[in-house]
Amino acid sequence: MIPRYTPDDFAALWSPRRKYLSWLEVELAACEAMERAGLVPWGTAAEVRPVAERLDPDRIDAIELETRHDVIAFLTHVEELAGSPARWLHRGMTSSDVLDTSLALLLVEATDAMLARTDALIAAFARRVQEHRGTPMIGRSHGIHAEPTTFGVALAGHLVELVRGRARLASARAEIAFGKIAGAVGTYAHLTPEIEADALGALGLSPEPVATQVVPRDRHAALHTAMALVAAGIERFATNVRHWQRTEVLEAEEPFAKGQKGSSAMPHKRNPILSENLCGLARIVRAASIPALENVALWHERDISHSSVERMSTVDATATLAFMLDRTRRLVDGLVVYPENLHRNLDRTGGLWASEGVLLALVHRGLPRQGAYVFVQRNAMRAFAGEAPFADLLEADADIRAHLSPEEIRSHFDLDHALAHCGTIVDRALALAGA
Repeated sequence: MIPRYTPDDFAALWSPRRKYLSWLEVELAACEAMERAGLVPWGTAAEVRPVAERLDPDRIDAIELETRHDVIAFLTHVEELAGSPARWLHRGMTSSDVLDTSLALLLVEATDAMLARTDALIAAFARRVQEHRGTPMIGRSHGIHAEPTTFGVALAGHLVELVRGRARLASARAEIAFGKIAGAVGTYAHLTPEIEADALGALGLSPEPVATQVVPRDRHAALHTAMALVAAGIERFATNVRHWQRTEVLEAEEPFAKGQKGSSAMPHKRNPILSENLCGLARIVRAASIPALENVALWHERDISHSSVERMSTVDATATLAFMLDRTRRLVDGLVVYPENLHRNLDRTGGLWASEGVLLALVHRGLPRQGAYVFVQRNAMRAFAGEAPFADLLEADADIRAHLSPEEIRSHFDLDHALAHCGTIVDRALALAGA
């Protein structure tokens, strides 16, 4: 986690102080549950709670240099601050009860923050989809002109992909909101399921139905894969922006602020740096999904091969995706669209996009499909070579004129007909987005 790509709220969320405060929150919730169960003197948690203001991450780290155990170092420091009442903390618990439950708390908060950002990005996409619902452009396959669409439809594809991504994040949020306070191998040897349910309920979490010493890591992998898919969707959009901004295309481009510089050498440059940055950051979020999946296969009731991974990749992936969502929202809001260039590029091939309509018309007149394909394609290739406009070549082709009149041929060059259902597509997308 580096400041350049870390939103302030995520820097605070994953700070050492917040980590230790969440550990204390888990310990106190468990202590209060044990008080209610009559296992711990009443009021113990209340006596310990004020130490939260004085928790010193540096002191905990210093103790850990000797103990070589982070949770023991934490408990030692709490006992330094709280004195005798702190001896009741951690009764019947194991370190993973604290670590996994506090991680669930932090991941729930992180996911809520990512969901809020996703909602803001969905709203930004919906605004631009509506704005350009009828703005014609050429659709492309393999990067080559295909048939007409609208810029609104192009953006709508990214919108609904993000809606799906949000649903996956929300599902993963529900799946990650599980903790455990079940002891060394999850068998409640010195606790009870009732104490666990009481403590976790106070924290807003559910008990892991079958815990070992840890909460199973498939839950964490589900969150990482959901994040990876959101990042991949952002990358797909950013890749399109990079194409749209190419000088010879220039259908849309990133906002370029007053005073912004594009190159240290070339004063004329306006580069798609935001989109390129998003493509790079998507690799970081996506890469974290692999170790998360590998963390699932721990030895027996637990080992700690997952721990080092999560200290790095979970922190980096959540903060990076939050940054990406913020950056993409600003990009979508500020995206500069050039309708005149969209239309010019649409017309660049002189109507070659009408080839399928003419092909189907010939089929409807009784020609074998492959024979009709040959008739249309040979004229399309001549139009590509610049011999004449496509429509003129079709009208001059005796094989085609034997089946279609000039008026019938020209009817398939009607842009309004080609785009007749784009409004329906946009409306479906906006409905899915709740816009």
